[in-house]
Amino acid sequence: MTRATTRTVEYPADGLTMIGHLALPAGVDRRPAVLVGPEGPGLSDVERRRADALAELGYVALAFDIHGGRWFTDPEQMLARCMPLLADPDRMRGIGHAALDVLRAEPRTDSARIAVVGYGTGGAIGLELGRDGVDLQAIVTVNALTTGRPGEAARIRCPVWAGVGSEDPIMPPAQREAFVAELQAAGVDWRLVVYGGALHAFHHPPVDQSVLPGVGYHPRHAQRAWRDVLDVLAECLPVTE
Repeated sequence: MTRATTRTVEYPADGLTMIGHLALPAGVDRRPAVLVGPEGPGLSDVERRRADALAELGYVALAFDIHGGRWFTDPEQMLARCMPLLADPDRMRGIGHAALDVLRAEPRTDSARIAVVGYGTGGAIGLELGRDGVDLQAIVTVNALTTGRPGEAARIRCPVWAGVGSEDPIMPPAQREAFVAELQAAGVDWRLVVYGGALHAFHHPPVDQSVLPGVGYHPRHAQRAWRDVLDVLAECLPVTE
C-alpha cells in the first residue's frame, strides 16, 4: 500500500458547483482510476475515505459530488432532490460525465483504464455512464439496481457487479428481477450478490440523523461488500507496478 495525497476539486455540473475529493497514490506514473459515487444524501467522509483507501492501493480515485457540496440530513429534502434526478437519465449522465472529465484531466490518470464504484444514486449514475456507451473497465454498484431506457443497456461495454441487501425495501425482489432481465437481454457480463438480512445502505456506517425506513447498517456485510468491490477491481482493473 502507498500513502495517498488528496485535494478538493471544484467543477460545474447540473447547474451547480460540485466539490469532489481527489485521492492520488504515491509516485508520478499514470495509474488506473476509479470514480466513487455517493449515496443519495450526497458526498460524505465515507466516500472520501473509500477514495483514499483506493489511492493507497494504487488507484487514482475521485469521490464525486451530486448535490453541489450539500449533504442532506433531512430524508424528505434528499428525496425531493434525488427522485427527479433518478428519473432523468440525461441529468445523471451529465453529472457522471462532468466527474469523468475531471478524472481524465488528472495527469496521473490512465484514461484507458477507468472504473466506477457507486452507491445508491452514485451507482445509478455509474450505470447510466455505461448505458451511454462510455468505455469503462467495470461498473460496481451497491443499492443501485436501476433500470434504464429500453435497449440502452446493450451499450454497456464492461462487466457489471451489483450488490444489494435481501431485506432492502427500496430495491425489492421485483426490482432485482427487472435489473437482471435488462442486463441479461443486453448480453452484459453481470453479477448480482444478495447479502442476507441486510437493509438498504447496509454498507454505510450509522449517522446521527433521521433515515428512511428500511435503511440500516450491517457491519459484517459492509466488510464483505468492500472486499467484493476490491475483488472486482483486482480482476477488471488491476494495479501493476
